[in-house]
Amino acid sequence: MSRLDAILIAGPTASGKSALALALAEKLGGTIINADSMQVYRDLRIITARPSAADEARAPHVLYGHVDAAENYSVGRWCADVRSALADVAAAGRVPIVVGGTGLYFKALAEGLAAVPPTPAGIRVAVRARLEAEGSVALHAELMRRDPVMGARVRPADRMRIARALEVIESTGRSLADWQREGMAPILEPKQAIRIFLAPERAELYRRINGRFDTMLAAGALDEVRALAARGLDPLLPAMKAHGVPWLRRHLKGEITLAEAAEGSKQDTRRYTKRQLTWFRNQMPGWVWAKPEEAEATVAGVISGIQA
Repeated sequence: MSRLDAILIAGPTASGKSALALALAEKLGGTIINADSMQVYRDLRIITARPSAADEARAPHVLYGHVDAAENYSVGRWCADVRSALADVAAAGRVPIVVGGTGLYFKALAEGLAAVPPTPAGIRVAVRARLEAEGSVALHAELMRRDPVMGARVRPADRMRIARALEVIESTGRSLADWQREGMAPILEPKQAIRIFLAPERAELYRRINGRFDTMLAAGALDEVRALAARGLDPLLPAMKAHGVPWLRRHLKGEITLAEAAEGSKQDTRRYTKRQLTWFRNQMPGWVWAKPEEAEATVAGVISGIQA
């Protein structure tokens, strides 16, 4: 590596990514760019553990809270947004520090993305309504008839991927697999970036997850979800499925206690971190895995090698 174009920091939820990004931004004159698909929503500051106002005052942060919860923000839109953000950061002479837990964002950043045209709202609404009325198994059977390639790639229980594949073939007349083969080029050359994945010990990670959710509740997460629920948005929207939101909504409806909602939220998050770890291990080779307490020194060592 002859130069440093960016620092990429990924890891499971509650692994300390934001703290590392902030420390590096202060030392290196960096701008922190969000790569978390839930922290883009302005309605979800507390429940997604977005950086605080105090943190944002310590270093520039971009692509946080810039999307309304009523929008179905996609990886394609993030790619357009991050391309612009990277250009702005470079023009300002700062170091871009891309941080988050959404693996698909990082994969698109370094490997490119299928250039699928936007799905018309009417088609999306119709497919999602059928998903609710008929169930994922029935729609998967239809997908197998209309698009056997994508049907074979998607599990019958994977509601969102089934809906997405049907939306694409309905709106474009082509398989999502075809669009993926003809996708856009990578935004960033991975060899010109430090790529670090934070991997705490499992027991420590679970302790962090549990403690963080308790902190969220104390900071007003329930009121935040109450305000979101009052908007009457489609429950299939991404923001409505952020970790903690469905469970707290059930509590607000009187279906479960707050303690039950908290435990369900923590359990969902713990399960999600297992999938994050597996996904990165299988899909993103070339990343340096480090314990959170060693990560800053690891990055410093790589930078010293570049400058030598």
